[in-house]
Amino acid sequence: MWKKHAALLSTLGTVTVLAACGGTEGATTSEEKVTIEYWHVNNEDWGGKAIKELVEQFNASQDRIEVKESFQPGNYQGLLQNAQAALSGGNPPDVAQIGYNYIAYVDQNVPYVPVSELAANDEEGEAFLNESYLDNIKALGYSNDKETLAGLPYALSNPIMYVNADLLKEAGWNVDELPQTWDEMQEMAKMVKENTGEYGLYVQQPPDSWAEYSLVRSNGGDFLDFSSDEVVSTIGSPESVEVFDMLGRMIEDQHALHVTWEEGIQAFATGKVGMMMTTVGRRAAIEEQSNFDLRSVEIPTFGDKERQVAAGGNALFSFSQDPEKQAAAWEFMKYLSSPEAMEIWVEGTGYLPPVKGLAEDPDTLGPFFDENPIMQTANRQMESIVPWINFPGANGLQAEQAILDARDQIFDGADAESVLKETESKINGYIQ
Repeated sequence: MWKKHAALLSTLGTVTVLAACGGTEGATTSEEKVTIEYWHVNNEDWGGKAIKELVEQFNASQDRIEVKESFQPGNYQGLLQNAQAALSGGNPPDVAQIGYNYIAYVDQNVPYVPVSELAANDEEGEAFLNESYLDNIKALGYSNDKETLAGLPYALSNPIMYVNADLLKEAGWNVDELPQTWDEMQEMAKMVKENTGEYGLYVQQPPDSWAEYSLVRSNGGDFLDFSSDEVVSTIGSPESVEVFDMLGRMIEDQHALHVTWEEGIQAFATGKVGMMMTTVGRRAAIEEQSNFDLRSVEIPTFGDKERQVAAGGNALFSFSQDPEKQAAAWEFMKYLSSPEAMEIWVEGTGYLPPVKGLAEDPDTLGPFFDENPIMQTANRQMESIVPWINFPGANGLQAEQAILDARDQIFDGADAESVLKETESKINGYIQ
């Protein structure tokens, strides 16, 4: 946490920004419009259009704040690296999407203004947080000490299986009984390859290990062990090895596809893959691009083990060093959490609403959820949500990168057990 900003934040209460969409009234300390930057990871095929619409509507709704949105390539890791460079240059983003898996890293290593402190300078801030978020959802944005709300939970997703029912039918699979276990998934993928020549499965491969972490958790493993005084890596456990080895063998047999995330989604959308494991947050683009019978199903289980899927998405953080911009950032965050903004965001992406009650509200997102089976699939998995792993210490980014390097090695044919044991040692060196 930013330890040197107490005096700066003490002046925030004197800065009140008129924001009609946020329901606050008052005057700013300056007659000039406050301009803030909003950094995000959403390209044109993944919520970029919704981002632009949200920013345009907010800017048009009041005349005191102007938001400029900025897409950051490289997903959450790329955005965070760019934000650190901007902070070093004295020009940080005022609002930024921080992946849930990087909250601990930011809290320990990057200067930021906690959302709890921004809210404390708003008379209605605490009520807004308590009335808008369930405790388990709000907990996704907490700092390492679990006492400070570091970021405002915003994008909320879980991984689901998208299904090309036409391709599975062509392969001879009964699409009314989609794979429920990973044994059945391997059988389906083999059948698709043998009977159609196409791939049976693609598991997303962005610059993070979110999908693999969900599968390891579902198999009874984890990437870290917090049970003792010293946190240790457990990515070399039998449960983890089994997951990576299974995926590696499916790729080696050409039953599963090993390409980048964008290439994998494109392959699925053009009918080259039977089932794809990726975020519900890309639902809108996948629906738009897929010209076949598109269906969905929950992530398969490992036998009778309990399904566990990591909460994906991001929380909104403020890195602003200016009190006027901090107040403006808070007003923009509140707007993004409003029912009208959430409708645009959820329908334009596929993310689940973190704000309580909206998915059931007949006046907002209720009808949309009722009519969209893919959203219903993701909603059913909410009871299986677990937190996305956070690597502690100053080398958290390197620890995550070590897993990505291991994934590539295994998917390129290396022995899973040997690679993961070596990776486990590397991660322990980073976090201890």
